[in-house]
Amino acid sequence: MQVDFYHLTSMPLERALPRIAERVLESGARLLIVAGDQTQQAAIDRFLWEYSADSFLPHACAGAADENDQPVLIALDVNAANGARHVALVDGTWREDALDFQRAFHFFDEEHIVEARHAWRTLNERECVERRYWKQNEAGRWEQAA
Repeated sequence: MQVDFYHLTSMPLERALPRIAERVLESGARLLIVAGDQTQQAAIDRFLWEYSADSFLPHACAGAADENDQPVLIALDVNAANGARHVALVDGTWREDALDFQRAFHFFDEEHIVEARHAWRTLNERECVERRYWKQNEAGRWEQAA
């Protein structure tokens, strides 16, 4: 199981998340996006529609009639009604249920750095968990730092 920590310093979630979602879908997999509250869930729904005029990311919010069929599902908790094996935690909060997936993307900003460091250390003690830490360089590109 792989956990990728994405430290958002210069690129906002609105730009980083759609790129990850595109890569997951290109691999033939599905993605569950976990947001902390309904306001964030609605914002993610909106920016997944609007992030690029050249692309389309098929998605829905949990509770929709066709949630089982969605390649990308936005939910308030770690419940992959769409059968996703990849999960993106976008509110800065690590959830142990993410370890039930093949891959987890943990996005956090400066406000949640203490929690992220705690999750990083805790996951180091887990067998079968590969951790990666990604940071943004001065050009705004992601670099693997650990």
